[in-house]
Amino acid sequence: MIYTIITSMANMFDYLSWRGDLDFKAAPFNSVDNIILSQLSYFTLDGIVPSPEDKESVSIALAVRLFNEKSKEPGFKLTSQFKEDPDLIRALGASVRFGTCELFGFVNHVDTALEVQFSAFCISTNDNHCFVVFRGTDSSLVGWKEDFNMCFMDVIPSQILAVEYLEKMAPMIKGNLRIGGHSKGGNLAIYASSHCGRKIQKRIKTVYSNDAPGFSMNEIQKPGFIAIKEKIKSYVPQSSIIGMLMENGWKNNVIQSNGTGLMQHCLYLWEVSHNELSYADKITSGSRFISKIIHDWLYSHDNSQREYFIEALYHIINAADVKSTADFEHSWFSAAGRVLKSLNGVDESTKKIIRQTIMELFRAAGKNFDTFLH
Repeated sequence: MIYTIITSMANMFDYLSWRGDLDFKAAPFNSVDNIILSQLSYFTLDGIVPSPEDKESVSIALAVRLFNEKSKEPGFKLTSQFKEDPDLIRALGASVRFGTCELFGFVNHVDTALEVQFSAFCISTNDNHCFVVFRGTDSSLVGWKEDFNMCFMDVIPSQILAVEYLEKMAPMIKGNLRIGGHSKGGNLAIYASSHCGRKIQKRIKTVYSNDAPGFSMNEIQKPGFIAIKEKIKSYVPQSSIIGMLMENGWKNNVIQSNGTGLMQHCLYLWEVSHNELSYADKITSGSRFISKIIHDWLYSHDNSQREYFIEALYHIINAADVKSTADFEHSWFSAAGRVLKSLNGVDESTKKIIRQTIMELFRAAGKNFDTFLH
């Protein structure tokens, strides 16, 4: 399914109408520019933006022309899921603010066997800064599996690749660094910034995290994280779920979103003003309720128990031949039926752990009901 976003509130497209004729020297980089470039990270830019080995770049205006040509080729597929995506990249290319920004260092690595989905590139914003952006979770099943692995692994493959990428690209970049991303991309931005060398850390001016999951308590107590903590600008919508996962060792700025439920995670729905995201007072009671349920479940199980449940669930979905979240979106009834059928084919111990986990989540919900009421 390709989502269509309908909103009467000001969003990033309105911002481009207001600020698109001003370059970054006339109107300094702000939090809205951050979410626009974070959304850009989801685009299908393979074969358009040069790789690190090419040591070349393309302007966003040129990338748009190449993108338009490539989109007409048979079998072309957008990486992202929203109908607004082509409109966004064309608006960026036509604007003074973004059109001359240079894109370079594009990498896109997906490995089902190793359970890794990683993509990143760099954007020179013509203000003595470069924005290094990490892609969040795409629609691939392996991308979501890697996210779940954060529950029991000290480090996931994408985090290692993020550090290696930043260490590789930083010497090629002149000036200061901004690091950022949305969802898992925000997590990778923080991880890479906290694990890179001290010389690179000194060049980092801001780390942008947009509704991104956190880390283990052990991770946010490490010297590298402490060194960049004050540089982190974290944004979560009022009903955030993803951004409440794991431990947040930083301040979350709560912003207004025109979405409901999980759709608040979508950057197109985040409300903006002329130079900034629109802020809210606090996250909702519903967000606190769900995050407390998940938190309590995680901390009542050790890593091996978490891993067993996640691996069992992933095995069942794989057995159902579900390749991506799009399989559910296009034909959820058929996909759900295949998952239920595959559940009958697994061993009794696997069924037992899944049933137990679901019951424990329900019990956690009952214990935390007062959180929702207050």
